[in-house]
Amino acid sequence: MGRNALRLTARLQAKDVLRYTPAGIPALNCQLQHESRQMEAGEARQVEWAADAVAFGSVARRLAEVAAGSLIECVGFVAPRSRRSRQVELHITEFEILEGN
Repeated sequence: MGRNALRLTARLQAKDVLRYTPAGIPALNCQLQHESRQMEAGEARQVEWAADAVAFGSVARRLAEVAAGSLIECVGFVAPRSRRSRQVELHITEFEILEGN
């Protein structure tokens, strides 16, 4: 088994309305915006990128209450959007609000 773990500080740019899977599990799709300075090859590099993310269960319910624009620290893993997709999204398994509501 390989390791697939991600910890990311990002702004919650936008979020969809809380929905439910066919199995009745709460789900929330959202968009995150990350900005930071990273060291690479001994040089500082400005990093800015956006990512799609999804949360399920109690994490989705809690995230639905967070205001857009809030800064959060997310923990999760990356997976394809669907079985046939080559696009990936972050699956948020935990988060903490750093700034905002």
